[in-house]
Amino acid sequence: MTEYEVTIGLETHIQLNTVTKAFCSCKADSWGEEPNTNICPVCTGQPGTLPRTNKAMVEKALMLCLAMNADINRKSFFDRKNYLYADLPAGYQVTQNDMPIGKGGYLDFFMDDGRKIRVHIDNLHMEEDAGKTKNEGDIRLIDMNRCGVPLVEMVTKPDLHSADEAATYLMRLRQLLRWIGVSEANMEKAHLRCDANVSIRPKGAKELGRKCEIKNINSIEAVRAAINSEVERQTRELNAGNKVEQWTIEWDNDAQELRKMRSKETAADYRYFREPNLMPVVITEEFLEEVKAKMPELPIQRRERFITELGLPEYDASILTGERDTSEFFEAACKIYGKDNKRVSNWMMNEVLRVVNEKGISVSELRITPQDLADIISLVDSKRINTSTGKTLVDKVEETGKSPAEIVEESGLGLVSDDSEIRKVCERIITDNPKEVGLYKGGKETLIGWFVGQVMREMRGKADPVLTKSILEELLKQ
Repeated sequence: MTEYEVTIGLETHIQLNTVTKAFCSCKADSWGEEPNTNICPVCTGQPGTLPRTNKAMVEKALMLCLAMNADINRKSFFDRKNYLYADLPAGYQVTQNDMPIGKGGYLDFFMDDGRKIRVHIDNLHMEEDAGKTKNEGDIRLIDMNRCGVPLVEMVTKPDLHSADEAATYLMRLRQLLRWIGVSEANMEKAHLRCDANVSIRPKGAKELGRKCEIKNINSIEAVRAAINSEVERQTRELNAGNKVEQWTIEWDNDAQELRKMRSKETAADYRYFREPNLMPVVITEEFLEEVKAKMPELPIQRRERFITELGLPEYDASILTGERDTSEFFEAACKIYGKDNKRVSNWMMNEVLRVVNEKGISVSELRITPQDLADIISLVDSKRINTSTGKTLVDKVEETGKSPAEIVEESGLGLVSDDSEIRKVCERIITDNPKEVGLYKGGKETLIGWFVGQVMREMRGKADPVLTKSILEELLKQ
């Protein structure tokens, strides 16, 4: 059987989180609202209306250009992409064709096996969204609320070679969009949509195979499943001696299957021409510098810094830079604690992120603060509380909003370090367990852990474990 190489390029449509639409004053995000209630003559393409470019859309598109290392066109234009479809009331979509805001660029990301992959970007352009169609039996319903929603479409080079690589690229892109604050990137709400161009060719061949475009992919797992399904289909075709026809294909996530929609269009089918009602987008030096000043340190850069400067393992650094607010919480706690960054990392990943996952919230929504986390770790270090109590304290701080020290004081959670109090309990445990005492004195010294455990249970975990062990060893030698 012939071995094939998979080649994948992705087209992502990113909804920018502006307040208003691309070319009118209607609200940009109308998720969950009644159909056809968030519209006006401009976004529904009524004759005689004049659109006006939303500056916030340009600013966010420019931020994405900078994050993707793209070349910025200081003067770009809008064009009309002409096609007739029920959810496109004007009969054309306002987009950017020959002179988009960004060209080139790349996104670096790491796979789980440690491989670093660079995906090159072909172009990055602004456009408006079309409406939404919904089938109910034999009736097709149209909702125009999404018409005019500001998008950036980003097209990659065919640099991806497996469904897993494509899925990871989308995860890293989603992370980046949220990190720089240009999109909510929620695929379930269509803030981030993806079309996949998939082709296969015999290993070693230089010419790319015929590509098919998969549409209607609305989750990371759907991307993985749809691409794998299409690769299997194309492999069967070639192994049967057939040619792969260039089709646009729809992914049915419920049925987990592909359906042919139509033959794939070319650019000539859309009869692009310059949009006459919109001025060119001119990026001045002053505006560019303003946007650059708003750019945060990017996730891959922060990951590298956490490894090189904070001494974290690669795994920890990847987890803690998964979301911007997580990385900022962690770094703030490290600065306050001022000692062992890895120790803070352990508490952050095991306890703070546990609370985040259990409550289904983001780190920015937590009541516990970086100061609280540093204080809890310091309380454990100073032996005022033990590790188990420290973990409980994370939950109590989150529940009450009180400081760790305040909760320890009110609840009596501090370790008992009074020699006489611990000694009384140790003497009672030894008296009540003569069999275990005999085994210990007979050479089974590992039972010391069992004795410590009995004392800790008796004192509800508040006995100083080091002092407890010392007293027990002394009493058992008598």
